[in-house]
Amino acid sequence: MFHTLRRGALVGLLAALALWPAGAAFALDKVRLGKAVPNSFAFGATEVGIEAKIFEQEGLEIEVTSFRGDAQLQQALAAGSLDVALGSGPGLGFRAKGAPAIGVAAMYGPPANLALVLPFNTPIKTVGDLKGKRIGVTTTGSLTDWLVRALSRQQGWGSDGIQILALGQMQARLAAIQRGELDGMVIEAATGYELEEAGKARNFILFGDIAKDFYTHVIFATDDIIDKRPDLLRRFLRGWFKTVAFMKANKDFVVASESKTIEVKPSIAAKIYDAQIAGFSVDGAWSPAAIDVIRHSLKELGILAAVPEAKAIYNDQFVPVRF
Repeated sequence: MFHTLRRGALVGLLAALALWPAGAAFALDKVRLGKAVPNSFAFGATEVGIEAKIFEQEGLEIEVTSFRGDAQLQQALAAGSLDVALGSGPGLGFRAKGAPAIGVAAMYGPPANLALVLPFNTPIKTVGDLKGKRIGVTTTGSLTDWLVRALSRQQGWGSDGIQILALGQMQARLAAIQRGELDGMVIEAATGYELEEAGKARNFILFGDIAKDFYTHVIFATDDIIDKRPDLLRRFLRGWFKTVAFMKANKDFVVASESKTIEVKPSIAAKIYDAQIAGFSVDGAWSPAAIDVIRHSLKELGILAAVPEAKAIYNDQFVPVRF
């Protein structure tokens, strides 16, 4: 009788499956993801993972929202509008200010995505020629500001060996260069490549060669997902780092996807890929040396009044990610 009942249950299950609509999919678990900015090559890995169905293989649907910088991103995390977020290394400092989110995985190392851009007709030929020159950055206390000061210190000129002018948007800095009011500016390397193709300027230095121990980008998670849905977070991180492995092995796919996401020509996306792909962390593990630089940068940038304890700004219970 037992075998008869078991066969009956199996027949019932097969009949139910036969009635399941062709092509129907089981429901995916949604992860609400935020990007600090919309046009970052590193953050564009999200769309690569979605298009390659890597997150789907983890049973996840990724809902993407882009913001206008770290501050707005952190506000969304605090409001409970996001589960995970892609932000800057210095954004780790928000945790020390009481933010209900924390860095859970290293995402991208040295800032190869940021460049010192000079006009084509510049007399500057070597790094040594930058002493005393006027370089435009976004705002005082920004990452672009800190990188120029770090470059000056490396040359033995102190933090003020290069004149720094905070002029906001890239268009304002480019106009200042054209008027002769600036000798160069710090911008996304991708924009620098576009300016090169337009014959307006060229990438002189990629800051990945300057700040070697650093986190340009990290992955944040809310306290809620860490405490209540840790398995969902683990699945997201596994999908993310599977995507990174896929990106390193599939340049053509990545170039096609990223050119749409960050709205550049494929030729530009290919240059960005070559310059930046090596910077992705493959497993999210934290580097103590990079964390130490980030900790001190938080005070130098004026984000915090004092250098925080390392464990106050990141969580290492989810990394390294294995798959």
